[in-house]
Amino acid sequence: MNPTDLAFSSALDQAALIRSGEISPLELTQVYLDRIARHNDRLGAYIIVAEERAINTAKQQNEQWSQGDRASLPPFFGVPMPIKDLAPVAGLPCMRGLAALRDRIAEYTPAHVQAIEAAGFNLLGKTSTSELGSMPFTEPMGLPSARNPWHLDYTPGGSSGGAAAAVAAGLAPLAHGSDGGGSVRGPAGCCGLVGFKPSRGRISQAPEGEHLMGLATPGPLTRTVRDAAALLDVMAGYVLGDPYWLPNPETSFLEQTQQAPPPLKIAVASEIPDWPIHRDCQAAVERTAEQLAQLGHELGVGCPDFSGLEGPFQQVFASAIAATGVPPEALSPINRWLMEQAGTAADLWQSMAQLRFLSRQIVGFFADWDVLLLPTYAHPIIKIGQWANLSPEETFEAVSHWVMPCPPFNATGQPAISLPAGFDERGLPMSVQLVGKPGADAQVLQLAAQLEGLEGWTQHRPPETVS
Repeated sequence: MNPTDLAFSSALDQAALIRSGEISPLELTQVYLDRIARHNDRLGAYIIVAEERAINTAKQQNEQWSQGDRASLPPFFGVPMPIKDLAPVAGLPCMRGLAALRDRIAEYTPAHVQAIEAAGFNLLGKTSTSELGSMPFTEPMGLPSARNPWHLDYTPGGSSGGAAAAVAAGLAPLAHGSDGGGSVRGPAGCCGLVGFKPSRGRISQAPEGEHLMGLATPGPLTRTVRDAAALLDVMAGYVLGDPYWLPNPETSFLEQTQQAPPPLKIAVASEIPDWPIHRDCQAAVERTAEQLAQLGHELGVGCPDFSGLEGPFQQVFASAIAATGVPPEALSPINRWLMEQAGTAADLWQSMAQLRFLSRQIVGFFADWDVLLLPTYAHPIIKIGQWANLSPEETFEAVSHWVMPCPPFNATGQPAISLPAGFDERGLPMSVQLVGKPGADAQVLQLAAQLEGLEGWTQHRPPETVS
């Protein structure tokens, strides 16, 4: 296999190649480091490349492979991957999209990242994020913007924009992300990838209790549904003291993607009440609905009521930014403005109470449906800097409209996956979401794997970085 084909192969395939001895951990790591050196200056996917650490780890893995029992190796032994730069990794900088934190070295590694390393992954570095993870585009002030490998003038989304750009461009086989309002699903949609937001409590946030009052969760960005399921198997699990938790399934998520789901009742929402949806996004939903019908599922038209969520979400994000303690002068105008909107502890408490109330109404919709199909975003991908001249209030309004189909399921904690759904006339990816009942992560992944078998989207590669 040539280096380019190897770089675009799945993490599961790479793990099998290493286990069989067809390639070594060091050779595979060097393939990605070479590609990062060639392409990252244009893409801005990685904010930190941990080259020395990655090479040293790969050399140790080479030695371990040559001397040990291969059957006992962890499942992703020797496979490289990056971590989003909102999550700390002990010994590496953790900037969180802030140039002022260039020299801050993390002192701990959260439990789910420890699980990634324990599974045998070799950490290549940290991927770019928007400032404090607050925006759906990755253009942090004073740092390089992340760009979309399908067209460098356009955003790869945010806040996991660097992660999505890295995977789409073949600078990583898969990536760690996090999603507090669409920050895994949106970038996956912008870059033609699979982005899975698991159910609340599926992945531990230890040693921290929760992120964004339970709205945010880590999640995988991958090229294939099987890789997403396999990485979820690695990251999932309860840690003593977690405020939310779900039991791991008796059968792994990866194994369950090998089985077709039973015929499901699927609500199709190509239109969302009171929110205009671009015709291209509607068409992507309609094409996917036709495929689901071909697979034997029962389809109908329906959508929960999402009204009333925007104000409480703004309050939670504003409070989270204020709670960081970052001086206002170190923040971009939009985050300074949000910090000023934080209000009081009572305001936050009332907003969370309202979110919980509205979440019950949204989850109630799923009493009659197994899955909801809807757009990932309300209109196609924006250009880098497209909203740079807007006031903070105008920026927030534009952001809220674009990402509107995503945050409701951060509020409810339901599993949701973003899947590729063709390309628009500019050659940029389109995407759709599948949302399942609370805790039904396996069923969502099964349905996504069914669609992947029909669509074959994993064969597409961005023209900017195929070499």
